Amino acid sequence: MCGIVGVFAYGKPGRVTAPLIERMRDTMAHRGPDGSDLWVSPSGQVGFGHRRLSFIDLSDLAGQPMSNEDGRIWLVFNGEIYNHAKFRGELEAAGHQFKTDHSDTEILVHGYEEWGLDGLLERVSGDFAIGIHDAREDALYLVRDRIGVKPLYFAVFDGELVFGSEIKALLAHPKAERDIDPQAMVHYLSFLTTPAPMTMFKGIYKVPPGCWLRIGPDGDIKMVRYYDAVPGKGIDPSETRNLSEAALEDFYTDGIRTRLHDAVERRMVSDVPIGVFLSGGIDSSANVALMSKFSDKPIDTFTVGFKDFTGLNELDYANIAAKRFNTNHHEVLIDEADMIGYLDSLIHHQDEPLADWVCIPLYFVSKLAKDQGVKGVQVGEGSDEQFCGYKSYMGYLRLYHRYFQPFRSYVPQPLRKVAAMAAVGASGLNPRFPMYADIIDRAARDREHFWAGAMVFWNTSKDRLVRYDALGSSSHHDPMIRAGVLDASYVRPDSYNVIKSFLEPFDRAHKGQDALTRMIHNEFRLRLPELLLMRVDKISMSVSLEARVPFLDHELVDFSFDIPENWKTKNGTAKYLLKKAVEGLIPDELIYRKKMGFGAPMADWLRGSFGERVERGIRNSNLLKRGFFNTGYIDELFAHHRSKRADTSLQIWTLYNLTAWYDYWIDGKGEKSVH
Repeated sequence: MCGIVGVFAYGKPGRVTAPLIERMRDTMAHRGPDGSDLWVSPSGQVGFGHRRLSFIDLSDLAGQPMSNEDGRIWLVFNGEIYNHAKFRGELEAAGHQFKTDHSDTEILVHGYEEWGLDGLLERVSGDFAIGIHDAREDALYLVRDRIGVKPLYFAVFDGELVFGSEIKALLAHPKAERDIDPQAMVHYLSFLTTPAPMTMFKGIYKVPPGCWLRIGPDGDIKMVRYYDAVPGKGIDPSETRNLSEAALEDFYTDGIRTRLHDAVERRMVSDVPIGVFLSGGIDSSANVALMSKFSDKPIDTFTVGFKDFTGLNELDYANIAAKRFNTNHHEVLIDEADMIGYLDSLIHHQDEPLADWVCIPLYFVSKLAKDQGVKGVQVGEGSDEQFCGYKSYMGYLRLYHRYFQPFRSYVPQPLRKVAAMAAVGASGLNPRFPMYADIIDRAARDREHFWAGAMVFWNTSKDRLVRYDALGSSSHHDPMIRAGVLDASYVRPDSYNVIKSFLEPFDRAHKGQDALTRMIHNEFRLRLPELLLMRVDKISMSVSLEARVPFLDHELVDFSFDIPENWKTKNGTAKYLLKKAVEGLIPDELIYRKKMGFGAPMADWLRGSFGERVERGIRNSNLLKRGFFNTGYIDELFAHHRSKRADTSLQIWTLYNLTAWYDYWIDGKGEKSVH
């Protein structure tokens, strides 16, 4: 993967210069230590920059930005196209001349020229963020991959569309202004991240997964969704019609196994070493098992654990997998001091706050891999979302079927409203009550029972924390709302509007889907791309390490979306079908072990001296002086956590990420890191 930037001064020649592109590009030197280059059009109207992390075709000829034969199409690209080789002969037969031996970038250039953008995106398989300038249209296209593995940010500054792989590149533009987007902040407090196309920076946006954006010479912006993770694309109903239960199980497990096999094999395509993060769970162990089949050398595997809280460690399970597949296994152990020493770098590389403390161990295992000479790793993200691997998912499903749906169906609405009012009124009596009050309130108002796999501040808690009257105007979003890029409901403080924007069109197009499928669709639109995949990209790339995600190959995703809830959770078993699919591939003791999850002992750390440091940091932040928050409620969070009346570590960590980000990026402490 790499780092890309660009500026398109539509209708305004002479504005774009090489020093400007270079300045923006080199804020991301960590994304591409293997080389850098730039291109500025003769008119000075458009320019691209690229930092290179070389994986496929290491020659200088494969460097970027790259153009077609006559220079009318220029392209800059972050990512990998895993099936690029199959198109080279077809494009050569059509008359395209290649200058590289096997560059995937050049496939994109000539593929766009031959098939157009839609035709190109139908054909390619990979993880990518792409910028294309087409001089024939005098237009710029920005494209993010189907699932959202790679980030792509953009902003409009006084007649210039500016884009990049990281927000810090956009902030290096002289017309960029730094301020918080209060409306985005409200959603972050619910979801641990900002929903696309919002970011925490006022005026800076991100291309949603599966979308492309076009801006023409008149400055008009259009955004199109070319892919969505929905049912109806992976399994022809005729394939499963009249199958017995045993035959249907075989069909599903064979389909999963075959597609995962192909996805891992595709992601082994590289001219440099590829390893794997190994926890000893189903997903990472399956990655190792399949990678071992495609390599004539032992695979490098990497595991992180804790010195001070060994109960969180999965080292023994990782070692079982490492020995079974004869890997070159590496471990790193960290503690509270390591975490504290990393915090400033964490805030810098996140760009906008991601309230997931998994970023901390993820950094140390990424650095371990990089220090061992590996340039890329395969990771297991996306498996739990597709196959119902989370304990919380199973809990939400039980809640829905046993209580939520019967409550909505059989209790008259007036009584539901009374129950909701009572629950919300009592929510402040105990720190554990807000979650239950919110669920009852959702049922009373015919809202979704499941909003995201991880919620921070439930609405009843957020209403106590946030002073909505202090948020101010949302008029800065008006241009993106008029362009159809941003849903107008997102600027209102009710975060349910985000969920509704996904599920209302989903339900119209895919009537009668089960609860789990609807939950998974939500996750593919918000939590998976904007939190889980962003933490992987930002943290791994901070040490110049590429992460590849075989479970999110779109062919596997399309197939899994056509498997109903009752099969994914057969016999009340989470991940039932995936477990069956990998039987015989990895040891049963890894398949049927208790799931632990990738975490950190933040709750314990926050009850000690680190918690005191965090409390000072939040209290002293200038963000609190803007009046957005009820500071008395923040005091309650710390008091409850220290007394162990409730575990409020996630809420505290979320606020700390926010205030530390504000101090670093908005209040000026991070100025030297960018300029």
